[in-house]
Amino acid sequence: MRNKQFIAQHRGGLLSKTQQQQLMQWSCDCAEHVLPLFGDNIDERLSHALAVGRAWQQSQVPTGTAMKASVAAHAAARAATQPTAIAVARAIGHAVATAHMADHALGGAIYALKAVKYAGQSIEAERQWQNERLPAALKAMVMVARQEKEQAFKDLSSNNTF
Repeated sequence: MRNKQFIAQHRGGLLSKTQQQQLMQWSCDCAEHVLPLFGDNIDERLSHALAVGRAWQQSQVPTGTAMKASVAAHAAARAATQPTAIAVARAIGHAVATAHMADHALGGAIYALKAVKYAGQSIEAERQWQNERLPAALKAMVMVARQEKEQAFKDLSSNNTF
């Protein structure tokens, strides 16, 4: 069952449009932060998806446009061969899918952590970077939900040392 805190008010949940836009911004920030880990030849679908996510966050494009960009980012993930690049593309795909379902914002952050792990960098430093950018009004909600989701990714559990 989905967490009602991440369901938009117009769908019977608790999340305002402004809060969903804040989640989109945060998740896109998380995904964009790891974009350089994709490699030298960044797939144009990823840059485009981030631009569309930012435009949706500013109410400049409809949700359908964001969803198409998200699907394209996931296609880029399927085309990639390196685990780090795949995780970066998945982070972007999930971040932009926040337009459709706000809890996808968590996926943007979690896949960014996976990309950092695959690149041999500090997951804890990245998690701290992400936490510092969370909007204050959403921080507690997101941190609890993200921790629950991270449990499914045993390699990201904050109990592990990397």
